[in-house]
Amino acid sequence: MTPLEVVDQGTVLRFGIEDLLRYHGPQFPGGVAHGYAALGRVLPLLDGGRPPERREIRVRTAFPGPGGRDAIELVTRAVTEDRFTVDPALGRPERGPTLERYVFEFSHRDRTVTVVIREGFVTDEFVALSRQPERTTAEEAHLTVLKQEMADRLLAVPPDEVYDVVDG
Repeated sequence: MTPLEVVDQGTVLRFGIEDLLRYHGPQFPGGVAHGYAALGRVLPLLDGGRPPERREIRVRTAFPGPGGRDAIELVTRAVTEDRFTVDPALGRPERGPTLERYVFEFSHRDRTVTVVIREGFVTDEFVALSRQPERTTAEEAHLTVLKQEMADRLLAVPPDEVYDVVDG
């Protein structure tokens, strides 16, 4: 897998999926994979193919997941530096409840790129179970399996096969 590259004060930093998973921990591997795929799709587009300056990247997303947030934070420091916003209004309800929240908008200097998830990576079953307010022990165990299966699907292909650019 191609590492994610950004520049921090003149130094190129490279982050692999393993770095992102280690930073976040084991709870939400699917969310981490979403963050990796969205970043992998957008970073090459923000500064003419060059790694963008990490501390100049701003992020808005409809995706509230902590795995995605942590993946983006590690690479961009956007959460710590108040350049990361979860904005439900960015969602695309016309895409249905399964896909509506998987929207990421990245800005760097004067460029903004918005991406949305392609069909087939997130399942209806996963979304329904993850949004269920109370789960049994068996349902929690099944949700853990579904999270990992989603992560595996997301990481099995290049980011440009996972997220489509819709603006930018």
